Amino acid sequence: MEESMNNEEHNKEDIQNQFETNTTEEVSNDSITKVSGMFKDWFLDYASYVILERAVPAIDDGFKPVQRRIMQSMKDLDDGRYNKVANLVGHTMQYHPHGDASIADAMVQLGQKELLIDMQGNWGNILTGDRAAASRYIEARLSKFALEVVFNPKTTEWQQSYDGRRKEPVDLPVKFPLLLAQGGEGIAVGLSTKILPHNFNELIDASIKILKGKSFKVFPDFLTGGIVDITNYNDGKKGGKVRVRAQITQQDKNTLVITEIPFGTTTTSLIDSIIKANDKNKIKIRRIEDNTAKNVEILVHLPKGISPDKTIDALYAFTNCEMSISPLCCIIQDNKPIFIGVSDALRYSTDHTVALLKAELEIQLKELEDQWHFASLERIFIEKRIYRDIEEVETWKGVIKAIEKGLKPHTKHLKRAVTEEDIIRLTEIKIKKISKFDIDKAKLHIETLEGKIAEVKQHLANLINFAIDYFINLKKKYGKGKERKTEIRIFEDIIATKVVIRNAKLYVNRIEGFIGTSLKKEEFVSDCADIDDIIVFRKDGEMIITKVDSKIFVGKDIIHVAVFKKKDKRTIYNMIYRDGKGGPTYMKRFRVTSITRDKEYDITNGNKDSRVQYFTANPNGEAEIVTINLRAASSIKKLKWDVDFANLAIKGRASRGNTVTKFTVRKIELKEKGISTLKPRKIWFDDTVQRLNVDERGDLLGEFTADDRLLIITQKGIAKTIIPNLTSHFDNDMIVLEKWNPNKPISIVYFDGERERYYVKRFMIEHPDKEEDFITDHENSKLQIVSTDFRPMAEVLFSKRSLENQTLNFEEFITIKGIKALGNQFTNDKIKVINFLEPLHYEEPEVNEVEVVDEEIINGEDENSDGQTTLF
Repeated sequence: MEESMNNEEHNKEDIQNQFETNTTEEVSNDSITKVSGMFKDWFLDYASYVILERAVPAIDDGFKPVQRRIMQSMKDLDDGRYNKVANLVGHTMQYHPHGDASIADAMVQLGQKELLIDMQGNWGNILTGDRAAASRYIEARLSKFALEVVFNPKTTEWQQSYDGRRKEPVDLPVKFPLLLAQGGEGIAVGLSTKILPHNFNELIDASIKILKGKSFKVFPDFLTGGIVDITNYNDGKKGGKVRVRAQITQQDKNTLVITEIPFGTTTTSLIDSIIKANDKNKIKIRRIEDNTAKNVEILVHLPKGISPDKTIDALYAFTNCEMSISPLCCIIQDNKPIFIGVSDALRYSTDHTVALLKAELEIQLKELEDQWHFASLERIFIEKRIYRDIEEVETWKGVIKAIEKGLKPHTKHLKRAVTEEDIIRLTEIKIKKISKFDIDKAKLHIETLEGKIAEVKQHLANLINFAIDYFINLKKKYGKGKERKTEIRIFEDIIATKVVIRNAKLYVNRIEGFIGTSLKKEEFVSDCADIDDIIVFRKDGEMIITKVDSKIFVGKDIIHVAVFKKKDKRTIYNMIYRDGKGGPTYMKRFRVTSITRDKEYDITNGNKDSRVQYFTANPNGEAEIVTINLRAASSIKKLKWDVDFANLAIKGRASRGNTVTKFTVRKIELKEKGISTLKPRKIWFDDTVQRLNVDERGDLLGEFTADDRLLIITQKGIAKTIIPNLTSHFDNDMIVLEKWNPNKPISIVYFDGERERYYVKRFMIEHPDKEEDFITDHENSKLQIVSTDFRPMAEVLFSKRSLENQTLNFEEFITIKGIKALGNQFTNDKIKVINFLEPLHYEEPEVNEVEVVDEEIINGEDENSDGQTTLF
């Protein structure tokens, strides 16, 4: 969709028609000035001016007017040396009808993009947000890139400046997609623009693909680095969104380090947001250290007992460590604003560059042909001694006619007719040049010009290839140091309730039916956060979920209250209830994944006076055995028996359940605690986002019960095991990630830096809850290979060709030792590479398995299904 607005007269009339009310008519030409319609013209003039002359960049050169005028002023004053910015600002005011402050700010912003301006002095810092020094203290000159790409007076269209004293360019002949490289933003009347910067080299590669007719994609890249998720970039159009994150790593178990910040933030604003989140108890930190200089380094020190992984996610959820940016590519084309995508903008820029290159070649060709033409005339004029024909001529017209007559027999090979201007130039040749004229040099000069003309014609005939070579040359000359700084990654969604610090305590008055964080004299339930939801079950069979508050009434006779976990499929509720007054007793197992907040749900059969007689909440789907005690009656033969919840299917919360008995239950007792009946959870690792998931993305790690752990080994020689958590973060140098088998040894070959020799060792994880080093701590020590097979084999290739390859059987070479053992010496010779071979056969002992059920709803029934089975 294209929206446009210009300052043509017919558009002004359209605007005027909307304001034809409350006007003042002219009464007397002498006493009153007619103001009817003036505000309409003024408003449209103002809106058009702001859009076209201030806020929105042009697609042809990528500049706003103030930026264009700055560049032209710098070119005017360019002599290869630095100029005071104050001097450049003053010179720009000859073109720009605004104050020096706005010009200086615009110039600093241009300079900080590190593309067009070569800076000297304190130009501020985009990382810390520090402002540049005063313009009288800093200096600038055009960069080599700007001089090559931005200017060419011969292809520039000129116009009068605002006061008519100077000529300024309508657009600069920029032969590069500068608009997308620098980005830009501005707010005008009725519209705005926000074009994100893109990578220099990637834009050149994409332009080359356009010229070759290939498909391409370009994505934002920021000087501040960080990480970006471009899933919803939408080609930079309206409605798109990119998410940017800081680069956060774990320095040690109590320290996080931020090394790159999101685009649009500074270290100051980032630290302020972290402190603010800490003050609101969203996160818990001990202190922050800002060591930023040339590069960002913010140390976040954590209190003891605070999870670094959870804190990283909390920083993304509650601080400026993650930002959302909505791009909007609005540009000026043909003197009106339009909305396009960055792909279309790049195509336009590439075609515009080709057109400019063609124009330059055509100008160059004409200049060369003019040079060849005059060089040929000059040679004829001197070689044929035509200058002697004018010795006796007394009038100027006679001189012209004499030269024209003398040239005529020798001009058949010329490419155009001889003009009077050509003859006049011949008359201006000095006698000294004629006397020293060298025919051979003249011939060589003409031949050189002919070679250049042929080359230019070749470029024009193969214009696309010439343009491709032009872009390749730009990348070769200026692409070094402009590699991508922002990592592209798909972000996982962070659930705020899972990472927020539990900054409050939840209490309950079960009898009176109140819950809240201010009831400190009542029963303590658990820690909670102010964004948590609370799930409540009552004796009358009603269930409600409500947001945590200081004090809230949820109904009397509360039997269970807890922090609610949305989409939790592992927490299973076991319940036995009486249906109505004197009705039968039912038992059921169900889960609650999502419902409407503050709405009461009946989890019984819905009859009046129903009562819950037994209830448990089981975070891992445990199924206990209970004893049913009936009230004595003459007609009842069996008053007591056991019921196992494991025999009951998990259904929806609205299901009736299975019949326990139609007689009156006197008491229900817990006989035996149960074990989990849920199927072990399958967990995958997605290498793209470096996260665990249960959505079948990435590599399957295995099926995990509540007691299973993950084994992690890094290239630094560190081993640890963790309980799999979907919020866990992983180091970039991780080389092993798998389900941990406590009975499986770890086999390694490593180089000991102190002894300068290779060692082999086998060990077991001795402390599952502890991170341990398993190679020596010398700075030159290095892990070569690691295997988690029971009986690994490897082939060792040495750097010396005289040494034969060696087969290494880890099991025979060394027995299993402690994790801190040095190991057995293997060799002093330098190893080139170690390749694993097929491991030897090993049979693991069988493990007795417990019968389990799947987490998904059994028998295809949803939460509202109504199933019933009679047990007794």
